[in-house]
Amino acid sequence: MDLVAACKKVIIVTTHTQKNGKSKILKKCTLPLTGRGLADLIITELAVFEVLPEREGLMLIEHAEGVSVDEIRSKTEASFVISPRLSIMLQ
Repeated sequence: MDLVAACKKVIIVTTHTQKNGKSKILKKCTLPLTGRGLADLIITELAVFEVLPEREGLMLIEHAEGVSVDEIRSKTEASFVISPRLSIMLQ
């Protein structure tokens, strides 16, 4: 059963990196997918990304206080654009 098939909004909440430090936010998923292209947001302890329509990629919309965009880039395999309204995540 595909749990995300009937959802209006899909939000992925995960840690930003694996235990070995490798990014979990990849250019291309390496696991079997049941809901390709259905995610709307990705939230980690470092950042919030909006998943852009038509597989255009990711947009960084929020970052954790004290975490720079450069740090997020270094820990994110997938490329992303920065929102003109980039803000700090609420705690």
